[in-house]
Amino acid sequence: MDGTLVNSDAAVERIWRRWADEHGMDFARVLPVVHGRQGFATMAELLPDRPMEENLRENALLLAEETTDVAGVVEIPGATRFLASIEELPHALVTSADAALAKARMTAAGLRMPDVQITAESVRASKPDPEGFLKGAAALGVHPWDCVALEDSAAGVEAALAAGARVVGVGPRAAALEATAHVETLEQLRVTPAPEGGARVTIAR
Repeated sequence: MDGTLVNSDAAVERIWRRWADEHGMDFARVLPVVHGRQGFATMAELLPDRPMEENLRENALLLAEETTDVAGVVEIPGATRFLASIEELPHALVTSADAALAKARMTAAGLRMPDVQITAESVRASKPDPEGFLKGAAALGVHPWDCVALEDSAAGVEAALAAGARVVGVGPRAAALEATAHVETLEQLRVTPAPEGGARVTIAR
């Protein structure tokens, strides 16, 4: 969702900059770890000696703050058209956000929520663990290797590849990652039903 369907960078940076300041950390060190993960997993990496219970408690506070702070959250160019193109095809939202945050950001960006949603509440392990993508494929009744995942972060690309999916990296963060393919925005993606079943995904250059 974040970085692939919605551009929430402004909100993410506002909240995590405050968190970094509160913990006396250089924000430039914090930001690269934030994208694609659940907050508690980011905290665990940055504060390895802190008890996980404290990370979970603080993450709950940050999630509540993020859910109400949607100023500047907009769609990634092409997201509305892309979602319309896959509406009749099997698809799932696999996000590290919880359900409330996912709904808040998708609504702020004016985007529809997919019927199948794998959110933070759905998994025990955060990306880069592949659990979310494996559960997404299972919910759709397909094999992970028959899926195409859209991702913008290192943690997300690693998780999707580990699940066995092909990965389209979206946006500048994904340009240097080892995704199967890369687009600057969703305006470059075309999805059409394939004659043999499933879908054909093509990239306009």
